[in-house]
Amino acid sequence: MQNEFDRILYFESARRQAEEAYALNPTDVENLNKWGGALLELSQFQSVSDSKKMILDAISKLEEALSVNPQHHESLWILGNAHTSMAFMTPDEDEAKVSFDKATVYFQQAADEDPTNELYRKSLEVTAKAPELHKEIHKSAPLQQAMSAPGPSTSTSTKQSTKKKKSSDLKYDIFGWVILAVGIFVWVGFAKSQAPPPPAR
Repeated sequence: MQNEFDRILYFESARRQAEEAYALNPTDVENLNKWGGALLELSQFQSVSDSKKMILDAISKLEEALSVNPQHHESLWILGNAHTSMAFMTPDEDEAKVSFDKATVYFQQAADEDPTNELYRKSLEVTAKAPELHKEIHKSAPLQQAMSAPGPSTSTSTKQSTKKKKSSDLKYDIFGWVILAVGIFVWVGFAKSQAPPPPAR
């Protein structure tokens, strides 16, 4: 729990710093990436509606970065992650597919710009499997609604609880792969911006 709180504080601080830096230089692509990545990280800790708003805000920042440098592979890759996150937040399969398709395009562009980057290629592979995982997660939604209704049998509700837990674990596994690498990217960028200047010789 403390670890989660520390992450929220860390990425909230990164978001605030990026916002301040933006006021000074709105065309700094690295800063826009940091801002978008921090929003994407923070979206994990919100309600579904707030999370979607944060992801859309992240997408806006990343698209702004691409308007400055359309070939920036890190911007493309983080944008792919943002669209993947949005897809998993969307219960409707057709709507989610639109986001997954966008994510695939951005991951492919990132991989094209930096062909030696293993992470970009891995993201492409995982995104190909993402719609199936999406189906698994959202298949349990009616089950979760049924669980909130009073039921006569405790053994039935125990089975449903186990299914719900598996679905929930799967959801967090998915968000884990989407968010972990973005978090590392933002953390490295944030650490660089905090480093003291090299000593003058």
